[in-house]
Amino acid sequence: KDVESKFWASYKKVSNEYDDDFLERANDDMAIILTFAGLFSAVNSTFIVGMQPNPADTTNILMVQLIKIMAEGPSAVTDINNLSSSTGYSSSIVWIQTLAYASLAFSVLAAFGAVMGKQW
Repeated sequence: KDVESKFWASYKKVSNEYDDDFLERANDDMAIILTFAGLFSAVNSTFIVGMQPNPADTTNILMVQLIKIMAEGPSAVTDINNLSSSTGYSSSIVWIQTLAYASLAFSVLAAFGAVMGKQW
């Protein structure tokens, strides 16, 4: 019985060292993933904001139309359906924005997973 108790004592010591080392490495890896996901999300958000159309363009065109109406009368009204700059996206822009939003979602999901891993 003495040999058995020595075996289990040494096993417990070795397994605790291994587990502690494993958890330390996993915790460090989660911290790196969390940092990278946060930085990537910030950069990705900047690109997404930069790809959005400028709403001031539509506002400026509408203001010019209002000034024309005030100066020339109601007969100066042109078709305002063509004025919106936010509706005519090409398919490549839609794909680029879709990929940007998808990468942002996966980045936030990775950060969430890293936080959950660190909490566990």
